[in-house]
Amino acid sequence: MGFATLSRAGVGPGDAGQTAVATGAHGRDPLTRLQDASDDALLHAIGLGNDVAFRILVERHVDKAYAVAIRILRNPTDAEDVVQDAFMQVWTRRGEWQPGKARFSTWLFRVVTNRCIDQLRRPRTETMEAAPEIADRAADQVQAMMQEEAAFLLSAAMGQLPDPQRIALVFSYHENLSNAEIAEIMETSVFAVESLLKRGRQKLRHLLRNRASEILASFTND
Repeated sequence: MGFATLSRAGVGPGDAGQTAVATGAHGRDPLTRLQDASDDALLHAIGLGNDVAFRILVERHVDKAYAVAIRILRNPTDAEDVVQDAFMQVWTRRGEWQPGKARFSTWLFRVVTNRCIDQLRRPRTETMEAAPEIADRAADQVQAMMQEEAAFLLSAAMGQLPDPQRIALVFSYHENLSNAEIAEIMETSVFAVESLLKRGRQKLRHLLRNRASEILASFTND
């Protein structure tokens, strides 16, 4: 997932070269200055219609946004749609950003999460799951098969969790966010997040316990 996907989908303006970027007093290259700028500075420039700043902001955050979406939705096409929609909102509402009110990454995760929930609530005629990651070629073949099966089972078990529990676990374990950060993204209390994580872990253990024993036995029995 990269910025090229967003560009092909029509997110944001056209050719970046059409935007004039003022050179600062220090004489640094304008593109370098933007690449080194904070998210708030980029958002300020985006608010003025600077599409170069928009592209830099997308490149800075698109991979993490997609990682969250794919783990919640387990569907690459839907995950791309969600991320494209989130960044489209950045551009179409570019004049509304209020610096200091919230971190951009927190706002982006919140938008992606809400879009994912909307997507999950839509009726589907078929279910597509993300392909499992390819195991390390240097690993022993049996161990690689077990790892692949374990990853598949974990993904399937995560898919059986209620949406709030799955979302909280994704942010906690995959994005390493604190409970307070998760609470801000999910617009709930820290206590509620702690409860979601606890119940989510309990349900995962229940779902995985029997299957894990079966898999281990299938590889250890003659």
